[in-house]
Amino acid sequence: MTPDAPTSISFAVFDGFSNMVLASAMEPLRAACAISGRPLFEWRVLTLGGAAVQSSSGLVLQADGALGDAAAADLLVVVAGYGARAQAAEPGLRFALQAAIRQAEIVAGLDMGPWLIAACGALDGRRATVHWQEVEAFAETFLEVEVVDESSAVDQGRWSAGSATSAMALILDLIRKAGGEVLAYDVSTLFVFDPAETRMPASGAVSAPLHRALRIMLRSIEEPLPLRQIAERAGVSPRTLERAFARELGVTAGRYYTTIRLSHAQNLAVETEIPLHLIAARCGFASAATLGRAFRAAYGQTLSEVRRAARG
Repeated sequence: MTPDAPTSISFAVFDGFSNMVLASAMEPLRAACAISGRPLFEWRVLTLGGAAVQSSSGLVLQADGALGDAAAADLLVVVAGYGARAQAAEPGLRFALQAAIRQAEIVAGLDMGPWLIAACGALDGRRATVHWQEVEAFAETFLEVEVVDESSAVDQGRWSAGSATSAMALILDLIRKAGGEVLAYDVSTLFVFDPAETRMPASGAVSAPLHRALRIMLRSIEEPLPLRQIAERAGVSPRTLERAFARELGVTAGRYYTTIRLSHAQNLAVETEIPLHLIAARCGFASAATLGRAFRAAYGQTLSEVRRAARG
């Protein structure tokens, strides 16, 4: 990054990306330039073949160019979501992404972007994280990566963020270095950004005991713990914990715990070919039938139907 010259950023965006994650990284850059009145950043959107890509919610994003034609950049931001596991197996994608990585001073992965970067071998020996639902699988798949169960990680020119909020936090740090503390503050207030939220697992700012309980639940999906044990580890009584869930999240602790496990099951069904009985085991259900009943009760359809719909 050269003083006085705009920081050049290439966004490598792949099908299935999250609109929220991309906007959380790109919009603060636009705001920083507008508020400061200076072209602090310049960016372009790159896709694998230069064609438009579609987000997880169906939004079509036009590209400025192809990933294979990427020029040198100060920062390469890899944004991926649903489909990243399958995309990582494509030799053409890895070849193009590896070439772009070599030309970037810093490489950042957002949401499932770190999965693609790791598939290129570019996270070996470094700390990294990924979307919280995939942290365990990420660690199992990429043994050379020092996977951390945190909202973001920065290590030796490699940045990773597992959510939209933590992605914005990384970009605000970039803005702070380029334009100063006041500019970063002005941008953060524009987006009503609270740094504390980056420490919360998709639930916003919650009390410390509830935060501890949520982290315990997220780490014990495969072998669910009784509420009494979760409360004990969180440092409160079961009754106090139940009150915290009702007051701050509007649900019972048991309902929230089940939702976490069902969400993980849905992600595995959509993103992998793992048989349903093994998904059930990995999400703490006694059998595929038990998982199926719980999933239908919560979402009105079976996990098999969700998997078929995702396959088109």
